[in-house]
Amino acid sequence: MIPEAREVHLSRKDRKVLEACCRSPVTLQRDLKRARIVLLAADGRSTRSIAKEVGVQPRIVSLWRHRYADHGLEGLQDKPRPGKQPIYTKTTDKRILKLLDKPPPQGFARWTGPLLAEALGDVDVQYVWRFLRSHKIDLVARKSWCESNDPNFTAKAADVVGLYVAPPAKAIVLCVDEKPSIQALERAQGYLKLPSGRALTGQSHDYKRHGTTTLFAALEVATGKIIATHSKRRRRVEFLDFMNSVTAAFPNRKLHVILDNLNTHKKNEDWLKAHPNVQFHFTPTSASWLNKVEVWFSILQGQSLSGTSFTSLKQLQEHIDAYVNAYNDRAEPFVWTKKKVRQRRFKGRRITQL
Repeated sequence: MIPEAREVHLSRKDRKVLEACCRSPVTLQRDLKRARIVLLAADGRSTRSIAKEVGVQPRIVSLWRHRYADHGLEGLQDKPRPGKQPIYTKTTDKRILKLLDKPPPQGFARWTGPLLAEALGDVDVQYVWRFLRSHKIDLVARKSWCESNDPNFTAKAADVVGLYVAPPAKAIVLCVDEKPSIQALERAQGYLKLPSGRALTGQSHDYKRHGTTTLFAALEVATGKIIATHSKRRRRVEFLDFMNSVTAAFPNRKLHVILDNLNTHKKNEDWLKAHPNVQFHFTPTSASWLNKVEVWFSILQGQSLSGTSFTSLKQLQEHIDAYVNAYNDRAEPFVWTKKKVRQRRFKGRRITQL
C-alpha cells in the first residue's frame, strides 16, 4: 500500500539546484531520478503519474517525496550504511606480529603463512598473506650484517679511504686479496628440445670435478687494471711469491698495499724489510668490503665464472687469464663515492638465538 502523498514545496534555491542536476551530463542516474521526482511532485503531480514518467515503482516516488519533505536536499543523499562487521580487527594484526616475534615451531627454519594460520587457530591463511603484504613483511628474505669490533676501526678506515681519495704522490696504491678454491666443474650444457617443440638452454645439475685453483689478484686503484696469478694453495709462501711478482711489475716505485686481516697477510716483517718501498695497510676487522678488489672478484664471478663448464683445471685457469686480459683492455678505476665510513651499532636491535 502506498503511503499518502506528501506535499512538496520547493524554494527557488532548491529548484535551481535540482534543475541544474537534471541538465548536467555527469549526474548519476540515481540522482537524476530523485531530482525529477521532487520537481514533478512540486508541480502537483500524483505519485503514480510520477512513477510512470520517471520509470520507477510508486513506493520509490513516495520514499523520496517524504525524504525531501522532511530533510530537504540533504534527504536526497544516501544514508550511511553500517555494512558487514569485519571478521578480523587490529587485535588480529597484533596477534600476528606477536607470533612473528616468537621462534617457529620445532623443526621449521622460519614462519610461513600456513604455519601462522595454524598457530593462530581462528585466522584464515589468506588474511595472513594479505596482512603480511600490506606491511611489506617477507618471511623468506633475510638481511645480513656484519659489525666490526675493531677498537681502531676509525683510524684504519680513514687510512684506507684516504689512499683511495687522496693517494700519495708518485706512489702506486694496490688492493690485494685471494679468491680461494675456484672449482673446475664440468657440466653438461647446451639446448634441450621439449616434446612441444620448445627449446631450452641451460646446464645439468650433475657435474664432474677437475680440481681447484686459488686466484691471487692485485687491483691498481688508479687505473683499475688487474694483476693475477694462480696457485694451488693460499699459504704465506704463495702470498709472498705473488707480492714478489707485484713488486717486479712496478720497479723502483713506492707501493701502498691494502689487505684484509688474513693471518698470512700479517707478520711479514722480514719480507717488508727486504722491500722498503712496500707498505701494508690493513682494513678493520670484519670490514674487508673496504678492499676494492672484492668488487672485482664479484665482477669476475658474475661475468666469467657463473654458468661455465671446464674439462680440466688448466682450461679454468686459461679462461680466467683470458678474462683478466680482456678486462684490462677496457679497465676503469672504481670511484669511491661514500662520504663517511663510521662504526655504528644498531640501536634497539633484537637478536634471537634459536
